[in-house]
Amino acid sequence: MENIKLPAPNKTGGLTIQEAFAHRKSYRGGISDRKLSGQQLSDLLWSANGENRPDGYRTAASAINGRDIDIYAIMENGSYKYNPAVHELEFVADGDHRPAASGGQEFVNIVPVILILVSDSDHFLPAEKNYPGVDFSAFRPSWAAMDAGIVSQNINLHCAGNGLATITRAFMDKAALKEILKLKDTQTPLLNNAVGFP
Repeated sequence: MENIKLPAPNKTGGLTIQEAFAHRKSYRGGISDRKLSGQQLSDLLWSANGENRPDGYRTAASAINGRDIDIYAIMENGSYKYNPAVHELEFVADGDHRPAASGGQEFVNIVPVILILVSDSDHFLPAEKNYPGVDFSAFRPSWAAMDAGIVSQNINLHCAGNGLATITRAFMDKAALKEILKLKDTQTPLLNNAVGFP
């Protein structure tokens, strides 16, 4: 399998932010197996945690600008890691691994894409060096949880504003996903969003 070069994200259109708030809801079931187009996937990933400024800053805020959240896309044909710097999906694993991400919720097994939000604690280290002598180890779990929540909310609002269905979930087989996605010891799956059409 090869990397997927995504089309440039569409940065206009959709509902207003207030309209998206009015339409935001969690789809517990009721998500079809209809696939997203390349453009829809591009727009979704960019909205979730893409680069929106030339200096590499993201659409999602992160604690001490750690940019610790990596997004992995689990789809029927394989699993990929989103690289915001080049706006590309990097191939990670062949095959359909949606059952590992479903955590036993069968409706998730058919959704076209599951976005796994993974925090890499190593990403905090460069910023922490600006504060010599301070031990940040107690803060990192809270930072990671906060950052995953922000990215997930970006996904929720993008979906609400663009006719897509999603649900934020903590259910998943983390041990299996760590192996499938070839995660390092410093990487922890925290949340996932099942995404598709109503």
